[in-house]
Amino acid sequence: MDRFVWASGLLEINETLVIQQRGVRLYDGDDKTKFDLGTLLLSTHRLLWREQKKHDCCIALPLSQIIFFEEQAAGVGKSAKIVVHLQPIPPNKDPGPYQNSKYSYVKLSFKEHGQIEAGRVRAAGIVGIERKLEEKRKETDKNISEAFEDLSKLMKKAKEMVDLSKLIANKIKDKQGDISEDETIRFKSYLLSMGIANPVTRETHGSGTHYHMQLAKQLAGMLQVPVEEQGGMMALTEVYCLTNRARGMELLSPEDLVNACKMFEALNLPMRLRIFDSGVMVVQLQSHNEDEMIASAVETVSEKGFINSEEYAKLVGISVLLAKERLLLAEKVGHLCRDDSVESLRFYPNLFLTQD
Repeated sequence: MDRFVWASGLLEINETLVIQQRGVRLYDGDDKTKFDLGTLLLSTHRLLWREQKKHDCCIALPLSQIIFFEEQAAGVGKSAKIVVHLQPIPPNKDPGPYQNSKYSYVKLSFKEHGQIEAGRVRAAGIVGIERKLEEKRKETDKNISEAFEDLSKLMKKAKEMVDLSKLIANKIKDKQGDISEDETIRFKSYLLSMGIANPVTRETHGSGTHYHMQLAKQLAGMLQVPVEEQGGMMALTEVYCLTNRARGMELLSPEDLVNACKMFEALNLPMRLRIFDSGVMVVQLQSHNEDEMIASAVETVSEKGFINSEEYAKLVGISVLLAKERLLLAEKVGHLCRDDSVESLRFYPNLFLTQD
C-alpha cells in the first residue's frame, strides 16, 4: 500500500477509463485496510480506488509500478481477489496513505464480482490494456465507416432532390411545355417546401466580397415575406435557422450570414442589418416604421396596465427577444417606464407624459 498516492479522482489529460467496478476492498498484502468499500477504476495510466460514500477520498497507483496480476478464487466466506505485485517504491513518490509496508503486493477484494473483467489484463499488463484500446479503436473505425456509407447514400439522395428542384425552377422560369398558371403556382409551392433551389455557394460564386454580395441578394429575396410576417423585423438567430433550413445541405456559417447582411444597405436592397444597444442583431425592412412600432407597443401596454416581454411576445406573435427590444425602444424615447423586480422586468405607461 505504500506505492499508492493521494489523488483527486479525476482523469488526467490523455488518460482514458478502461473499466470500473464497485464494492472493492483493498488489502495491504494479507492485511485488511481502512479502504473497505469503494469503486475501483482502471485507466490507461493508473489504478484508482475511490470511496463510495466520500468521493473526496481517492488513492491511485501508476501502472508503471505494477509487475503483474494474479487471481485468487473465491472460497467459503471469502470473496474473489486479484493480487497485484508491485515494483519497489520510486525515490520521487508523492504522499500517500501509507509511508511504509512490509509487503510488495496488494490485494483487490471483489465483494460484488467483476474480478473476471478486471483480471483480463493481468497477463500482459499495460500491453493488455493497449490491446483492449486498439480493439475499441477498430470498432470505432468500423462504426464510422458504416456511418459514412449511410451518409453517402443520403448525399446521393439529396443531390437527386436538388436536381429535381432545379428542373422545377427552370420550368417555372421558362414555362416550357404545357405548364398552366395553376401548375406554376403548385410548382412554386413545391419549390418553397423544398427550400432554395440554387443556393449561392463559394463553389459557384467564388469567395470574398463578390460571394457575400450575391448571397445578400439571395437572402433579401428569400427573407422578404418571412420578415414582413414578423412585423418588419426578425432576429438574426431566427434568420440563421430559417436560411440554413431552406439551403438544405449547403449550410451557411454565422460569419458568412453576418457579412452578407451587412451588404444589404450598400446594395440598396429592401432590408438592412440593425444592431440594438444591447448587442442584439436583427434583419429589418427598410420600409419598417419604427414610430408605428413604438406607438403600437405603448398602446398595448396602456391597455394592459403593465406588461413584460413574455406577455408582449405572445400578444403580438414575435420572439421574446424582439418583444423586449421593442419595449426597450419605447422606454428609450420616454413613452414607457420600467419596474425591474425579482418577479420580472415589467413596463408601464409613462404617466408623466399623459397626466398633468
